[in-house]
Amino acid sequence: MIKDTLSKIEAAIAKIQAGGSAEKAELVALLGKLKAELAALPESRVEEARSIGYFTEAAAHEVTRANSSVQLRNLSISGISYAVKGFEVSHPQLVAVVNELCMTLARMGI
Repeated sequence: MIKDTLSKIEAAIAKIQAGGSAEKAELVALLGKLKAELAALPESRVEEARSIGYFTEAAAHEVTRANSSVQLRNLSISGISYAVKGFEVSHPQLVAVVNELCMTLARMGI
């Protein structure tokens, strides 16, 4: 299920029209890092990781809609942040990648 979610996020990133090609390339690279971090995640933490994936998918969906809702976009980004809090101590690299993804989206105005 996580692989499906990551594939959907990747497809949503491909649709992003804001920003330049370098920023899109950065998002794709960060998604690759996220995939690697999730692959190394212990089975006991997979459900928590799914929450991160779902919120990230929701944020990606919101930024690619023609009539995107600022409130829904902000809620999904807040959801990502909240879901990640449980990983801050045990998986700092995973948290760093997710934070960098969020910051890149913010720099793009998304």
